[in-house]
Amino acid sequence: MEISGAPATYALVIANVIASVYGLSFDKGFVASYLFNVGALKNAKQHYRIFTSSFLHGDYFHLLFNMMTLLIFGPVVEKVLGTDGFLVVYFGAILASGIISFYVNKENLSYSSLGASDGISGVILSFCMFAPLSPIYFLFVPFPIPAFIYGGLFIVISAKMMGGGGRTAHEGHLGGALAGLILTLMMKPEVLSNLFG
Repeated sequence: MEISGAPATYALVIANVIASVYGLSFDKGFVASYLFNVGALKNAKQHYRIFTSSFLHGDYFHLLFNMMTLLIFGPVVEKVLGTDGFLVVYFGAILASGIISFYVNKENLSYSSLGASDGISGVILSFCMFAPLSPIYFLFVPFPIPAFIYGGLFIVISAKMMGGGGRTAHEGHLGGALAGLILTLMMKPEVLSNLFG
């Protein structure tokens, strides 16, 4: 696909790579200063961390996996919604993810997270809304899953596992996914006919 057809997707990939590589290889303090942290949001009012944390990653595999996923789904969503609509979904998902993550973990001041998966979750759910029968291959599952089933499972699993600790911020994924779904419906209500048709 031509870059001119998905400028926001490619710009986001470039920004993620630059910020993440800098933080991982040149300045560890950079990551600590800009990752999502409940204490920093609650006490220091550093609300910008909701967005800056989404351009940082914990390791190179984390970065590679997220950027590959964004490159698969981003151009398609950007083509359907347009660049402005795509950015609304992406950053709306990040904001929703940050709000939900904060309230789920508000008593744990040391809680931190980072990564682009919040915005990407919104993009994936947006894709599932207007391409519900498209096959999605997921990690070690040997067969494709229809997009609408994948989207539903993604939301249910994230909801059940949120707040459970571990390395995955399920509450952030849930917030991003729900925002992607709702914002897509607001901008393209006709996708309901695709979903139920």
